Amino acid sequence: MLGRTGRKRQAQFTSDQLLRAILVMEIEGLPYRETVVRIDDSLFLRKFVRIYTGAVMDYSLLCKVYKAIPPETWKQMNQQLGRYAVAKGQVRGECLRVDTTACETNIHFPTDATLLWDSYRVLSRLIAGVREYDSRAAGPGRLQDRRVKRSMLRITRRRANTEASRGLLRRPYSALLAHVRRVLDWSRQVRARVEEQLVGGGYDLQVSMILQRIVGEMQTYDRRVEQVLQQASRRIRRGERVPNREKLFSIFEPHTELLIRGKAGKNIEFGHMVLLQQVEGKFISDYEVFARRRADAALVDSILQSHRSTFGSLPESFTADKGFYESMGKLRELEQSIAHVSIAKKGRRTAEEREREHHPVFRALQRFRAGIEGTISALKRAFKMSRCLYRTFRTYCSAIGSHVLAHNLVILARR
Repeated sequence: MLGRTGRKRQAQFTSDQLLRAILVMEIEGLPYRETVVRIDDSLFLRKFVRIYTGAVMDYSLLCKVYKAIPPETWKQMNQQLGRYAVAKGQVRGECLRVDTTACETNIHFPTDATLLWDSYRVLSRLIAGVREYDSRAAGPGRLQDRRVKRSMLRITRRRANTEASRGLLRRPYSALLAHVRRVLDWSRQVRARVEEQLVGGGYDLQVSMILQRIVGEMQTYDRRVEQVLQQASRRIRRGERVPNREKLFSIFEPHTELLIRGKAGKNIEFGHMVLLQQVEGKFISDYEVFARRRADAALVDSILQSHRSTFGSLPESFTADKGFYESMGKLRELEQSIAHVSIAKKGRRTAEEREREHHPVFRALQRFRAGIEGTISALKRAFKMSRCLYRTFRTYCSAIGSHVLAHNLVILARR
């Protein structure tokens, strides 16, 4: 590769070696550092990664490579693996079962107080960063991190389950809102001064690059902090009920969605819904990550279309839980092209519908459908899909793709 200075650099590792190292990390469930150590200490893993007796890549390189692989690439790798399994006769796609699950983002439980504190401390850190290189641009103001944190803790330690207790919190909330509004206005003034100096060439090259990065972060958090202030003001000062679709649940992961699935012990989750399509042999033929949750019943047509593109035809049997039920008319339409459709009806059933759901084939397919719950459990326990520790929705989708690919490789290796 030709660098900016004209010097040629020879790549030390191939893309194949780096991908294999990432798969070791996924299958073994290790962090970056331990993955590199494990590969370095194991002759078997050295052979698998195709490093043999050479030097092992640094963990930081492994992290950069993982972040550089886009979600579309993981999707294509999973599709190519599915075509390979079909060509080798390892999967046939005769039976299809589907389900959705939630993968959480790496955020704390969001409350107005904690979101306001997150907003203050981040902007305070950025202003302090500017002050280190240009004290004039930052101004003589005083950052009050400890005072604002105490205000947040004072609010979170009080229970607000009654109207009287909520009334006691209005004053400390107003003070916290004022602190965040003040630091936001300050941040905007600092950003304007720094941008003016950057345009005029008032900094040397190194300082200019550092301040450009800080100003970019300020601009990113500006809109998010403004939204946090608006939703907190609407709820606390005006007493409004802010719809979930209008809320921001994290200034670090703004794409996070609130999911209410009614699961025992975990009624509320923060993340995204993931659709999994699985055929016989536990092979996941396709998956989809939704930025905004969609009704399960609205996914049936796209599921079958995806299956047809992979296997060349519709499955002989299709099974899902009640969430994928739309109407009996839709089920009859599916039964015209699929031999056996096992989706239970919601609500009351006629004698004919009860007889349909008690048919041995229907019940056998429902038992087959239950097997995908075990796959979801394995993905969350063994392949780290219960919580995504990476930032941005793009990397979130990449992580889901890498988990699915690692799972499928293990399944095919056992056949």
